[in-house]
Amino acid sequence: MNKPVVIGSSTGGTQALELVLTSLPGDAPGIAITQHMPEKFTAMYAQRLDTLCAMNVREAKDGDRLERGVVLIAPGGRHLQLRKAGGQYFAVVVDGPPVNRHKPSVDVLFRSVADCAGRDVLAIMLTGMGDDGARGMKQLHDLGARTIAQDEATCVVFGMPKEAIALGAVDEVMPIQNVARAILAFDARG
Repeated sequence: MNKPVVIGSSTGGTQALELVLTSLPGDAPGIAITQHMPEKFTAMYAQRLDTLCAMNVREAKDGDRLERGVVLIAPGGRHLQLRKAGGQYFAVVVDGPPVNRHKPSVDVLFRSVADCAGRDVLAIMLTGMGDDGARGMKQLHDLGARTIAQDEATCVVFGMPKEAIALGAVDEVMPIQNVARAILAFDARG
């Protein structure tokens, strides 16, 4: 069963994501990430992570398949969405106005997954400033998706997780060190 994992992060997220992704085996479930980052930086960041991780990490391109062992990172200056076709998930990379002042926006990714995956998804909110992603996560939570937020003690900025928690969008709050384990536990549930 192909169940995607989606992650949103901003300030402090590059280090948090590195910690999570380097803790995962090469056959972990497919992960789509929106990390607030300017254009040009996301490709270099993805390449760097790819050298450190067992999983295959790359900047998302339109039509990329999200499958086991693959991490797709939203390209800076574009929005990343997922769509489902024939039981597979594919990246949709689109232009458009900023959402919550961000492009890429976590809300855009989370809302697209709510539309195509519903409860078959794990959504994770990591460190970051502002409230991008909170409403999208609430939509996923209300559909029965599993939702996790990073705890305040391990966040660089406890903005995005705090907003998601305040909206009642989060099932569980945990330190960054436990997130990789939570991804594998979600995957093992079948």
